[in-house]
Amino acid sequence: MTARYEKPLPQIDEENRPFWEGCQQGELRVQKCTNCGHIRHLSPACPQCLKSGHEWIAASGKGTVYSWIVVHQRYNRAFEEELPYNVTIVELEEGPRIVTSLVDVENENIKAGTPVEVVFDPVTDEITLPRFRRTE
Repeated sequence: MTARYEKPLPQIDEENRPFWEGCQQGELRVQKCTNCGHIRHLSPACPQCLKSGHEWIAASGKGTVYSWIVVHQRYNRAFEEELPYNVTIVELEEGPRIVTSLVDVENENIKAGTPVEVVFDPVTDEITLPRFRRTE
């Protein structure tokens, strides 16, 4: 008999709750600095002006593959059955980069600059993960 391991899940707190609520509603949300207007992804302070004030806005959900790796070695038993899997950085049209994974593509076919769009993967009642797929 094989032991079943639970996958780690993001911890929702007051700072990131609007992001996760947006994912549940099928909307990818990013933070817009109320001081300088810079758009960022899940950061307590603006990397441009270092101010903490922000509002949540809906992103287009579109972007391009910036970078990726394919994981072949088991680092966590909960992901063993998914090996090999990709960990991808997507640069959103709005500018921020998000760490995610690509779906519906063979790992060997992932290429930098590939246009992608967000899809939402409900993994629990509270957590819906944003993943991306090619839009070619």
